[in-house]
Amino acid sequence: MSKLVEMLRLHEGVRYKVYLCSEGYETIGVGRNISEGGLGLSKDEVDFLLVNDIKRVQDELTRNFSWFSELNEARRDAMVDICFNLGLTRLRSFVNALEAMAHGQYDVAANEFMDSRWSQQVGNRAVEVTEMIRTGEYQ
Repeated sequence: MSKLVEMLRLHEGVRYKVYLCSEGYETIGVGRNISEGGLGLSKDEVDFLLVNDIKRVQDELTRNFSWFSELNEARRDAMVDICFNLGLTRLRSFVNALEAMAHGQYDVAANEFMDSRWSQQVGNRAVEVTEMIRTGEYQ
């Protein structure tokens, strides 16, 4: 199998971001056609990516915010959800909300997150995760 893997990597190339193959199809990895009508991703592959992305976001939050690991599970998961959606760079722009989180002022933090363009863009998602921050309970 390893010789086949080496050969396919050589012949197809390895790409870590989406590119257009010689036929114009959106492709990733080692020749995986992910465009409409292509093979796409299996449920297991999507789940694998999701689990890795969740771990990455949790690690980012742990490294960047000393208070993150002290939150209860619902509040940690709410912060992961927000960071997953925004990315760490955009999350950092919520200075007042993050400061309130650091001081355990969860009502203030929830209000700050809700008073944003992000909350208008994501609608009910923002309502759900900010209530998790406010109450410390899953909605």
